Amino acid sequence: MKCVLVAVGGAKGSLACASACARLFAEQPPPSVVLLFVMQYGGPAAADGVTNDAELAELRETLEGSPQLEVLKAKAEAAFAAPRKFLEEHGFHDLRTVTRIGRPAEEILAGAMEYGAELIIIGNTRSLLDKLMLGNVVQQVAKAALVPVLLAR
Repeated sequence: MKCVLVAVGGAKGSLACASACARLFAEQPPPSVVLLFVMQYGGPAAADGVTNDAELAELRETLEGSPQLEVLKAKAEAAFAAPRKFLEEHGFHDLRTVTRIGRPAEEILAGAMEYGAELIIIGNTRSLLDKLMLGNVVQQVAKAALVPVLLAR
C-alpha cells in the first residue's frame, strides 16, 4: 500500500485513527500517510448540505484573507498535533498534513482521490444522537468511497 489517508478532527476520533493506522501497519508503514482535516465554517449545517454549492463557494471566497481563516488554520494545526506525534513515535516518517474547506464527506473523498489513497481511515466515535442530529460523515464516506474505509473507534 503506497498511500493512506487518515481523516482527523475531534481529538478522540483522531487518536483512534492514528492508533488504528499504527496497528495495521506496525510491520511496514506505508510510504505516504496523508492527515486530512476539513474546515467547516458557519457550523455543521452550513457545510453539511443545508448550504448549496453557490453559497458554499461564496463563503469560501469571503473567508479568504479574513481573521476567521487564521483561527480555522490554527484549529487545523491543533488537530494535526496529536495524531502526527503518535504516528511519528510509531515509525511513520512521510506524513503530509492537508487542510481542506467544505463539506467533510465530500472533501475526504476528494482528498483520497487527489493523493491516490488506497485506504481511508476515519473515526467513528460520535454518539448516536450526534449522528442523528448532524448527519453521519463516516456513513457518507463509507458508502461513496472507491477504496476501502477503515472505521476506527
